[in-house]
Amino acid sequence: QGSVEASANDASSMSFYNSSKKMSLLNNTICVKNIPDTSMFDAVFFAGGFGTMWDFPDNEDIQRIAKDMWEADKIVSGVCHGPCALVNVVLSDGTSLVAGKEVSAFTNAEEDAVSRRAVVPWTCEDKLMEKGAVYVQGDVFGVKVAEAGKLITGQNPPSAKPTAVAICQKLAPTADDIDALRAKIAELEKALNDCHSSLHECECAHGNGETKA
Repeated sequence: QGSVEASANDASSMSFYNSSKKMSLLNNTICVKNIPDTSMFDAVFFAGGFGTMWDFPDNEDIQRIAKDMWEADKIVSGVCHGPCALVNVVLSDGTSLVAGKEVSAFTNAEEDAVSRRAVVPWTCEDKLMEKGAVYVQGDVFGVKVAEAGKLITGQNPPSAKPTAVAICQKLAPTADDIDALRAKIAELEKALNDCHSSLHECECAHGNGETKA
């Protein structure tokens, strides 16, 4: 309820919260343990909230999904406390997913601002740095988004929408993607035309009483 009250003046958040259709989707999500195959997904996004600090880091399914998505060259993202999901993700080569990459998340100063540093098991800032991430931050409750290839993370609630925009921009097709799609369409059109031509020849041959070996 505190998050709802804090977002009362955020039109985007309240529009989502007040939509029965969207909230129904939120309240009926698939449990991560029931997602063995991530091939159908283009991105994974870990939302924040203080509870994630206990729920995310040691969850083996979350670690598996983040690892599989990253190694499939797909987007791995999160905002606020959400990036705590990544601190224990180890890739196939034995390295930490976040090592050497710019990452943002809820800062120590922001934990102090809401008097929660003594409550959480550890802070995102400290743990991400411990795991070798290049931790970046903006002002306290200012907007900050970090992008390291397809790793996209936001610092805090005000960074949520800019983080989402960055994800959408990364998902948008590039000029090379469009060229490749056009080439594939042209290839399929040629194959279809060749098929039609062959079918027409067969029909003509049949009409003339010819037999083809």
